[in-house]
Amino acid sequence: MLKDQKTEAQQTLDELFTNHLIPFKLIAHTVESVGVGDYIVLFNDSRLYSVDVVWNQGEDFKDAFRESLLDLLERRSGYLRKRQGS
Repeated sequence: MLKDQKTEAQQTLDELFTNHLIPFKLIAHTVESVGVGDYIVLFNDSRLYSVDVVWNQGEDFKDAFRESLLDLLERRSGYLRKRQGS
């Protein structure tokens, strides 16, 4: 089941990068369940290690992942802009 979420996470990452909504390309390494309705998507990237996603079956995982990632990047935008310019 989590293999499907990994695929959906990667599709979402590719769409966000193509549409310039995230500042760098990310690869979804794994998706793990860390509790009821709580998931973590892990990346192999030193700029961003992971994102926590609240998702319940029956809802759209891609939407939940997109919202969680964009919220996290917005909170860290100053940090990420500095790292990109380095």
